[in-house]
Amino acid sequence: MSEIEPIVHIVDDDPDVRDSVNFLVSSLGYRCVTSASAQDFLRALDDQRPCCAVLDVRLPGLSGLELQNELQRRGSAVRVIFITGHGDVPKAVRAMRHGAIDFLEKPFDDQVLLDRIGEALAESREAIERRRRQGDLERRLSSLTDREREVLAHIVAGRTNKAIAAALDISVKTVENHRHNLMSKAGVTSVAQLIAWASEPGQISA
Repeated sequence: MSEIEPIVHIVDDDPDVRDSVNFLVSSLGYRCVTSASAQDFLRALDDQRPCCAVLDVRLPGLSGLELQNELQRRGSAVRVIFITGHGDVPKAVRAMRHGAIDFLEKPFDDQVLLDRIGEALAESREAIERRRRQGDLERRLSSLTDREREVLAHIVAGRTNKAIAAALDISVKTVENHRHNLMSKAGVTSVAQLIAWASEPGQISA
């Protein structure tokens, strides 16, 4: 399957800034989408593909920092790079603490911005992949029966088939059947892989 094309969003109420950043970034082959406000950006956002947002701190309506908060609230994979014509250390500190890739003061170094965009898109890809894996894990886990969950918890705890059978008052053969079904549903081929799968955050515990 071919890799999904990433998008660089440029959000600034100054058309000259939008045009200049768009020209710079698109010259490297990136697909760019420009917006004059946070609301326009949110309407254009496709959160299923890797993307980053080059945001001005001061925007009409929702500010850049407020937009960053909204993206976090949504659990978005968008990664943010702030640009500003007004040096503001407290705002920069706040933005970085909330996960911004960088906080650049205009006029910024073109290469620094391009480097940060590369970092932001790489992080966005990783976030989307983590979200995909978590969704897959949750779907597989939801397919388990209550008894399979019980057996899995014992397997994760390192107990033998015999010990599991005794704890659940079932036969060793039944435990083996449950283990086979668990491995099939988890899409793994060994007990070690099954334990690793079940040990993912938010999965199952003994």
